[in-house]
Amino acid sequence: METVRWGIVGCGDVCEVKSGPGFQKADGSDLVAVMRRDRAKAEDFALRHKVPRWTDQAEAVIENPEVDAVYIATPPSSHCELALKVADKGKPCLVEKPMGMNHAECMRMVEAFRAKDVPLFVAYYRRALPRFLKVRELLQAGVIGPVTSVHIVHYEPLATGEKAKGWRYDPAIGGAGVFLDLASHGLDILDFLLGPIRRIEGIAVNIGGAYEAEDVTGACVEFESGCIGTGIWNFHADHSGDRIVFTGSKGELQTPVFSNTDIILKKSGKEEAISAPNPPHVHQPLIQTIVDQLRGSEHCDSTGESGARASWAMDQCLMTYYGNR
Repeated sequence: METVRWGIVGCGDVCEVKSGPGFQKADGSDLVAVMRRDRAKAEDFALRHKVPRWTDQAEAVIENPEVDAVYIATPPSSHCELALKVADKGKPCLVEKPMGMNHAECMRMVEAFRAKDVPLFVAYYRRALPRFLKVRELLQAGVIGPVTSVHIVHYEPLATGEKAKGWRYDPAIGGAGVFLDLASHGLDILDFLLGPIRRIEGIAVNIGGAYEAEDVTGACVEFESGCIGTGIWNFHADHSGDRIVFTGSKGELQTPVFSNTDIILKKSGKEEAISAPNPPHVHQPLIQTIVDQLRGSEHCDSTGESGARASWAMDQCLMTYYGNR
């Protein structure tokens, strides 16, 4: 196809800057329809972003013959149901992360698209960002030697009041707590940089009591490459911050997951800052790889299969809190 015509189901906040404009600015891509349950807000989004069609019905986007591919940007509780409808129509789909409420949902989605022989992508856009492509280049080049261990951390103050009432803290809508929303990015990028996880065990607890979901989670992990690692996702901390530290036999490499700051290379007693800033629309590089694949060139690295692996890893981390999800 010459141009991939996209429809969005769920044109909320994430679509304003992070993703929505990327569908219009990527080469060979166009955004032709958007949906939101509040029709007035759907219309407002469409008029501001110059999208020709808007609706309050998901099916009106999914079934529209002028929509070639669908981006699902709703909360996780509806991802599986909507994705299965897209698969039924034989259309490619990009689904927001976390991919589903649990690994079982993710595999239902993977199998449905596989049966139709159409691609399913997941919006782990960090796989296409300059920062993580640079980190992968450095790791694969052996700049710090073989990676022997990795440590990932994410800290945020405890959410209280109105913020704690949001869907990200409601397991019935988000699948778990904010761990599922944010740690998914970190675990997926580790899969991208180090390869699949062979084994992971975690402990999740609720210390603050501000909401039903877990607020602190820790994990130990072993990768198929032989590297081992640890992770702490503490959403009851006194500060905000995040980083991944890769330790090798010849040096250390640090990168943020969320912060738009430099990569730090430590080697031979010296420290080097490597700049790889985010683009204005962080989803756009990933969208470009999807569009390129749909048009017959290149390949997108964020697939239903890789998204399901991240979901499986999170299920293992949360088992002590929720049981078998």
